Order: sequence, then C-alpha cells, then structure tokens
Amino acid sequence: MGRAAEMTGTTAAFLRALGDQGLITPLRSEGGHRRFSRYQLRIAMRARDLVDQGTPVEAACRIVILEDQLEEALRINEQLRHDAGDPKPTADT
Repeated sequence: MGRAAEMTGTTAAFLRALGDQGLITPLRSEGGHRRFSRYQLRIAMRARDLVDQGTPVEAACRIVILEDQLEEALRINEQLRHDAGDPKPTADT
C-alpha cells in the first residue's frame, strides 16, 4: 500500500478512500496486503488530479468511472465500424 501511494503521489488513506468508493479494488496477497495493477494506479492518479483541482473524492471517482466507460464504448464502436466495413466517422457526422 505504501509503495502504491508513493508511486501515485497520494497517501494510503486516499487509496483506501478510492477503494471505499468502488473505483479500485486491489487484489490481496496471501498475507493480506493490497496489490494494485498498473491500470488501477493510473486510475488513482487521474482521481488524484481531479481532487487536486478541487473536485470532491466521490465526484472524482464518478468522473473517472464515466471517462473509462466512454473510452470503452468508443473503442467498441470503432471495432464495430471496422468489422462492418464502415468508414471512420468525420467531424461533420
């Protein structure tokens, strides 16, 4: 936990708060230590950036979740367009 907090420029309490909000759910080692993936650490850093800008933790978590969902939806949409042979949409579409 301490190493993850150091890597993200946060505190262990902040990472626990993100877990409490459901933003990240680290795996646990056999000894009960939290293990964060690189993806979870990137998410934590994005939430930290929002909180540093004055966004409440709860709202920052919701924003990060929505950003992640949008990115995934855009990726799926692009894949479906590619599979269907449709051209890439333009700014006018």
